Amino acid sequence: MRRTAVRLADGRELIYFDERDDAVREVPDRRDLPPPPPASQLRYDPLVDEWVAVAAHRQTRIFLPPTDQCPLCPSTPERSTEIPAYDYDVAVFENRFPSFSDRPGEPAGELTPLSPTRPGTGRCEVVCFTAEHDSSFARLAPPRVRTVLDALADRTTALSGLPGVEQVFCFENRGVEIGVTLHHPHGQIYAYPFVTPRTRAMLAAARRHAERTGGGNLYADVLAAERAAKDRVVAENEHWTAYVPAAARWPFEVHLAPHRPVPDIPALDDAERDAFGPLYLDLLRRFDRLFDKPMPYISAWHQAPVRTDRELGHLHLQLFSIRRAADKLKYLAGSESAMGVFINDIAPEQAADLLRQAA
Repeated sequence: MRRTAVRLADGRELIYFDERDDAVREVPDRRDLPPPPPASQLRYDPLVDEWVAVAAHRQTRIFLPPTDQCPLCPSTPERSTEIPAYDYDVAVFENRFPSFSDRPGEPAGELTPLSPTRPGTGRCEVVCFTAEHDSSFARLAPPRVRTVLDALADRTTALSGLPGVEQVFCFENRGVEIGVTLHHPHGQIYAYPFVTPRTRAMLAAARRHAERTGGGNLYADVLAAERAAKDRVVAENEHWTAYVPAAARWPFEVHLAPHRPVPDIPALDDAERDAFGPLYLDLLRRFDRLFDKPMPYISAWHQAPVRTDRELGHLHLQLFSIRRAADKLKYLAGSESAMGVFINDIAPEQAADLLRQAA
């Protein structure tokens, strides 16, 4: 894989990850762009001990443009996009409308004595999986999935080294039902200036389990139990297992985990990276076959924090959809949105069986 870093017209970084070692990336960004926005503002919520990012500039981001105006397609001699090259394999660039940024923002302050503020330091990047606008991740070939995984490993390592970054989150949103604003196959990476609430809860549970068991790894023990029970296992190979969690929150939710406990994507070895693609592609295609239509989903990599409690983490991918039937969606209504208590309409064992049948 050949890695080439360039700068866009407004100074943002773009990195090409090419599958050919002789790829040349010399096409410049011909656009006249305004400077990137400053960092967002973080506001502390003392009632739940969480930070909320206020990024008002994101209101102006591009929303579902027609295909001939897609900013993630390759450039042409007649039109320049976010990707200056006329073709590419995988490309990663700084988001033009970031939730977090390493550019200066408002200094730290306070709204009230209980509500401090600070800059939303970090970084947000866009990951383009293919130059083909009408494709999808499920239609990629396994070698391209390996390229994407190597790119995510590269970016996780680089972003983990930025000052103030505490956690790196790689994910893909797919489908307008999820809230996607660009149809071109792409994912995103968020480098947070704090450990996220979900991860903090998982780490706290892992810490309690380690204390009770004399050092046991909670996720590894859960994975071993699911592999032994088999009821909710959807598919597996030598290095990975895909299973529906026993307490799945979403109608269709699958965890895809490496058998060897590792903290993050960069820690995966070559055999694990090669084995991931075929199993993940099979899983995505099962999702699409469930209702004979493209399944809206969120694909979320859970990685250990950059600096703290890395020994408690176990890398895994959480894939889930809000679609519960061919014509029905799962909405986060009163119980889920206000109280954080999920109520699942489909038994996890039933979901696992349906996904097995969709092979």
